[in-house]
Amino acid sequence: MNKTDVAEMIVEKKKTAGLTWEGIAEAIGMSPVFTTSACLGMNSMPREKADLLVKHLALPQEAAVVLAEFPTKMFSQTVPTDPCIYRLYEIVGVYGETIKELIQEKGGDGIMSAIDFEMYVEKVPDPKGDRIEVKMSGKFLPYKAW
Repeated sequence: MNKTDVAEMIVEKKKTAGLTWEGIAEAIGMSPVFTTSACLGMNSMPREKADLLVKHLALPQEAAVVLAEFPTKMFSQTVPTDPCIYRLYEIVGVYGETIKELIQEKGGDGIMSAIDFEMYVEKVPDPKGDRIEVKMSGKFLPYKAW
């Protein structure tokens, strides 16, 4: 059993049981963003949280071992075709240099960590049509001169 196998089991269980990522995360006491990412194989869960998830979803115990394993974070380098993912890709393409410039203007020569990182996704009512707000917060890591 590998991360792909476990992710497929979780997604199938979520779908057949009518669950939400928010509900799954709440049941194990973790954030929805991190829980979803770990369930899809891009992060590892602390073993106690993996055990809770496996119990909550009635998955084989071996799945908890896999959920706690360190992932190999690989993704396709081609342009994604899923409209939602493509738009995020487009945002980074259009605003990536802008974000980089503003991060460095405010913090100096460095980067925003995706390791010491938090993200929240919310639906916000708006008279012009509901909006989706994505808030990301990562530790600033300065480059060091040597």
